[in-house]
Amino acid sequence: MGNTRSERTGLLSGTTQDRPAVAATIMVGSLFLLGFQDALVKTTSSEVSLWQFNMVRGAFNCLLLLILMRVIWGRGNPRPLKPWSVLLRSVFQITTMCFFFGGVPFLSLAEIAAGLYVYPLFVAVLSAVVLGEHVGPRRIVAIIVGFAGTLLILKPGTDAFKLVGLMPIAAAFFYALTILTTRRLCREESPVTLAMGLAIGFTLIGGSMTILFTLHTPQHLSWQWPFLFTGWHPLEFWVVGLIAVCSLFNATSNIGLAKAYQSADASWLAPFGYSYLIFATFWGYVFWQTVPDVLTVMGMTFIAGAGTFIVWRESQEHWPRIP
Repeated sequence: MGNTRSERTGLLSGTTQDRPAVAATIMVGSLFLLGFQDALVKTTSSEVSLWQFNMVRGAFNCLLLLILMRVIWGRGNPRPLKPWSVLLRSVFQITTMCFFFGGVPFLSLAEIAAGLYVYPLFVAVLSAVVLGEHVGPRRIVAIIVGFAGTLLILKPGTDAFKLVGLMPIAAAFFYALTILTTRRLCREESPVTLAMGLAIGFTLIGGSMTILFTLHTPQHLSWQWPFLFTGWHPLEFWVVGLIAVCSLFNATSNIGLAKAYQSADASWLAPFGYSYLIFATFWGYVFWQTVPDVLTVMGMTFIAGAGTFIVWRESQEHWPRIP
């Protein structure tokens, strides 16, 4: 009973102590669920718009979190300690997901995952440009290696290149901002508060864009990019059911990832974070029997190795540690 109470308290509050083993376990489990969720999103992408999906899933997330807090934990949503920090983090993560899911109908899960996971390269660059931190020669080499891995996946200058392939790269940039904000500004926030802020944000943004594109649909864009530039679609029961399942996995994973990043340095979590590349490839094969080509696998390896090294170096030299 004591352990259960401690676990509940841990989910409803922030942390000031590192628990790396627990954080790594939570991260791998959360990323496994996210990989499955992303496969379901790709499955429904021909039936809904991105904005409609985010609105419905965000509403489901809000409902699920309210049930968890009221019925299971018996408490209300913890108020944010720094509302503007929570808002900033939500904006960054919502933007991440819009770019990430925007490429879902056109790219394989492995390609999308590989693009997203260049985010440690952006963390290093942002640390130097925005925070004025020194980036040594070894990290510069790692950035170059990671960039080379990105080029292997995107294949610019060939028939295989897709402009939409840049969308996961944009997602990586905003995900880097999300990670920095979580670690530096939201460490002591409740993971449930962070998840609720994100759910509310998705509901509001998704609802607003759904209304906008329903009232005014740009014909040439909606024909080429229906997932991005259309509004409301009639929903069949099975689609609503899949969105509800996505909501369950998404809310659980968001709470888990927030807790993981609060509980351990990014240097410890980085190698475990790249397990998503494995899960995305796995679910891509399970659902569509897609297998990455040799260049894509090489690119993923370059990105994973460079990203792990960069985040480790950031932690060793610059990132603050909280005892």
